[in-house]
Amino acid sequence: MDGATQPEDEYDSPSAGQDGQRQNGRRRDRGQTPNQGPQDTHGDCDGLEDLNLLLLRGRVVAEPEIREFSSGVAMIRYLATVTTPEPRRRLDVIPISYWDPPEALLRRPGRVRNRICVLGTVQRRFWPQRTGGVRSRIEVVASEVHVRSG
Repeated sequence: MDGATQPEDEYDSPSAGQDGQRQNGRRRDRGQTPNQGPQDTHGDCDGLEDLNLLLLRGRVVAEPEIREFSSGVAMIRYLATVTTPEPRRRLDVIPISYWDPPEALLRRPGRVRNRICVLGTVQRRFWPQRTGGVRSRIEVVASEVHVRSG
């Protein structure tokens, strides 16, 4: 098993890691040198620009909401769940906005329990409250959405 997927409690076990080496009483994973922490095994990240790219697969949990604005722009709002089994089982509910979706998706946006695959970015929106102050919401803004039954 790759060291990156080992549960934390195995780090503190008395046995040596898969490669048989230890560092400061902890198992050293592949990709680490004796005096450094985990290394990027796919190349050096220094010098790379920031990246906000998200790929999400889950299930639609509410009927998709289609909104058409006076400007002629359309949007489909999805609510999806994603189950993460490890290290602790959890269920995340994620709002997704898809601006200017293809006409075919506007006609058949999907239904509750459909599988959904989204390519997009994570963004935070702000808007004023009537009572004063500002509210915000983190959501996925989709650039591509695929919905299928099953």
